Amino acid sequence: MITEVDHYGLDLLHDPNLNKGTAFTQKERKLLGLEGLLPPHISTMNEQVERVMAGLRGKPTDLEKHIFLIGLQERNRTLFYRVVIDHLEEIMPLIYTPTVGLACQEYAHIFRRPQGIYITERDAGNIRQILNNWKDDDVRVIVVTDGERILGLGDLGASGMGIPVGKLSLYTACAGIAPRNTLPITIDVGTNNDRNLNDGLYLGLHKERTRGEAYDAIIDEFVQAVKDRFPNALLQFEDFGNQNAFRLLKKYRKQLPTFNDDIQGTAAVTVAGIFSAMRLTPEPLADQKILFLGAGEAGIGIGELMVAALVEGGMDEAEAKQRCWFFDSRGLVVSSRDNLQAHKLLFAHDAPFITDFVEAIDYLKPTAIVGVSGQPKTFTEPVVRKMAEINPNPIVFALSNPTSKSECSAEEAYTWSEGRAIFASGSPFPTFNYQGQTFVPGQANNSYVFPGIGLGVLVSEAEQVTDEMFLAAARTLANLVEESDLAQGRIFPPLDTIRDISAVIAAEVARVAVKQGIARANLPANLVEYIRDTMYEPVYQEYA
Repeated sequence: MITEVDHYGLDLLHDPNLNKGTAFTQKERKLLGLEGLLPPHISTMNEQVERVMAGLRGKPTDLEKHIFLIGLQERNRTLFYRVVIDHLEEIMPLIYTPTVGLACQEYAHIFRRPQGIYITERDAGNIRQILNNWKDDDVRVIVVTDGERILGLGDLGASGMGIPVGKLSLYTACAGIAPRNTLPITIDVGTNNDRNLNDGLYLGLHKERTRGEAYDAIIDEFVQAVKDRFPNALLQFEDFGNQNAFRLLKKYRKQLPTFNDDIQGTAAVTVAGIFSAMRLTPEPLADQKILFLGAGEAGIGIGELMVAALVEGGMDEAEAKQRCWFFDSRGLVVSSRDNLQAHKLLFAHDAPFITDFVEAIDYLKPTAIVGVSGQPKTFTEPVVRKMAEINPNPIVFALSNPTSKSECSAEEAYTWSEGRAIFASGSPFPTFNYQGQTFVPGQANNSYVFPGIGLGVLVSEAEQVTDEMFLAAARTLANLVEESDLAQGRIFPPLDTIRDISAVIAAEVARVAVKQGIARANLPANLVEYIRDTMYEPVYQEYA
């Protein structure tokens, strides 16, 4: 492809979308006024990738590696995505969980260049104009956060921008959505994090969070501005606090294509893990009983999707809800408790109020425990041993992110269960050898599903993102797990196949949209092949 550009010399080198660095040919250097501005050797992209990886692997810490990669993204976007795609399993933990959590905590101290759009409560009445300042008109995917619940780290305020940036990097790397079609946004309404408020370098508003009607007015103005400025965009809510996440999803999900990945994406990948685990356990899906440690966005979202899966299998909804139990910071969620939040009431069952998690396991006899608490080391040795006592193959999902918040490690789960646990975590753990058997821990990473779901919504031009799409994604992902994966204890496919996974999930999501009558696009019969052909591939343009 030969492209004419009106950028010359240093301007071209400073545009991350056009810059090729040392890969500019001699002809391009002469035509574009680049002679003398680059070292004389003309590099191939493969050479550049090799140089990047050598520099990356020489960094002493994961945070330094994160900074190095973000610097590359800000200089040469094409090369950045080539590196990520070619080395996905190595790079993903550095640009997203677990390293992105530390990067957000240190955001004010490692900030280099702005990425995306910042909107504050001071911009009320002017949000539409602020969106106009983004010069790419064809935005198709927006990830927005207000920074209140960043991973398991809590309120990081404006420093949460690393999350939308990281998520959108995965949309591009995992699902082939072009970088120019993505936009990260942070809405800053203050922070209740004392560390931020007392840090003179903090880059957000130095005030406590705005709540109530003023907060709602800003979110509403923002959503309406998105609908007007980017009418073809999918809006993904990310890392909002519990008190806002559920109600904002309910309020806006029929107004435009939108979803909350913490609620729905986590649910899809976790239910996919349950489906896969069924191939390793004697109990069918209808006999599963899940006890969740944590009753926030992730847990309730998983519970609701699990109920949908059981109902689809023929179970009555009331009975299906009895298969999902929750244990929060006070104890077992039961109907006798006072002042339960609305989302917890859905799963408040008649039972004794138990405040000890091991006792709750002994009483309920669950086949699976799912940690979504953000509280590290809460799946203790007595917890895992109790699960192994009552189950031949206990399902132990320690999903809290980052790694420092994980309820237990893979090594602990396998050791304490004597090698019988079916384990998955939110952040990656290394392979583990137990008595001669090598286990490859499953990572219940949302990147398995949200990029493909988003791609399917865009391909079908779906008017909404429905619950059925997430259940279809869960079943599709589980079906892609090979017997060879299961033999190693891995209940998710290898991450290096993620672009193929995303294409297949996108096709299923698009078919759901067609079936539900909410697809506006005319889709071809060879849908998976069509989707693969439309994916962004990071290759350099030729300039003349």
